[in-house]
Amino acid sequence: MTAGWIDTIKGTRFFIVGGAGFIGAHFVDYLLGEGEASQVTIYDNFSSGREWHVEKHASDPRFAIARGNVEDLPSLRQAMDGHQVVIHLASNPDIARAATEPDIDFYHGTALTNSVVEAMRTSSAKRILYASGSGVYGDFGQKEIPEDQGSLLPISTYGASKLAGEALIASYSFMFGLSGCAFRFGNVVGPRQTHGVGFDFARRLLDDPSQLRILGDGSQSKSYVHISDIIAAVLRAHTHTQSAYQVYNVATGDTITVKEIAELAVECVGLSPSAVRFDYTGGDRGWKGDVPVVRLDTQRIRGIGWSCKHSSRQALQKAILSMLPDMKAGRM
Repeated sequence: MTAGWIDTIKGTRFFIVGGAGFIGAHFVDYLLGEGEASQVTIYDNFSSGREWHVEKHASDPRFAIARGNVEDLPSLRQAMDGHQVVIHLASNPDIARAATEPDIDFYHGTALTNSVVEAMRTSSAKRILYASGSGVYGDFGQKEIPEDQGSLLPISTYGASKLAGEALIASYSFMFGLSGCAFRFGNVVGPRQTHGVGFDFARRLLDDPSQLRILGDGSQSKSYVHISDIIAAVLRAHTHTQSAYQVYNVATGDTITVKEIAELAVECVGLSPSAVRFDYTGGDRGWKGDVPVVRLDTQRIRGIGWSCKHSSRQALQKAILSMLPDMKAGRM
């Protein structure tokens, strides 16, 4: 058992980097609710995070907001000290942006992770739960990829940045007494999303119910995981992993195509399928660096007792329906 490893959630002090974002806000909800954490502090510069995501916790004495940039190491270290577990979610949220800004994933990904582990090295926080992604693998087509896949060849700077982050955490775990888990998620969906294909389709249909622009040819096929299943997976691994460092794939075990997501969005918005024209941009992927088909082997996370409660379609449907009121009210 490594130094700083904590096998419970109740009474633990969590520090969430990027905690005002979509995923982070749901961790805050769970940890201050059912999780019964003793302290939850979010560290965010609110460049993509939203105040309203966490505003309901403002009066909870266990909750705090530290405003700052992750690259500001002295500020990050000071805010982090006194906590036990770091949930690291901060990264570039716009994967396609790297096509015109090639260094964005280094400065808003790899460099941020370096700041996080360096702050941990000299503070009280010794365990990290890191949001990586399936982009670390590259393009394997229909092959179901296990975590110990020997050849990792990211085809995007986003995937490369996530892989570099994993390497940094692994090295700090073995060199400086930290412990950590990295999670290679499928596509995460749920209330309070700020981007994503289901989110984009629903918002476009509300703006123009007559047509829908679809990147690629619509055959792209991936797993979509509901945020509640993501939280359950991360915290299950946190309390059931005793090695210094471990990696987990987290996906539903099924997939859905972009065309099927478009049809689902039309249904959720309440439109007639015959009334909406789909305009495809063409090609087998949505943008340069996109992996059109992703299949993840999830035996490792299932082996410690996790299973998803939502299929990809159920997760997307629940997410889109939950977001519609805020979209109509202009909050997203």
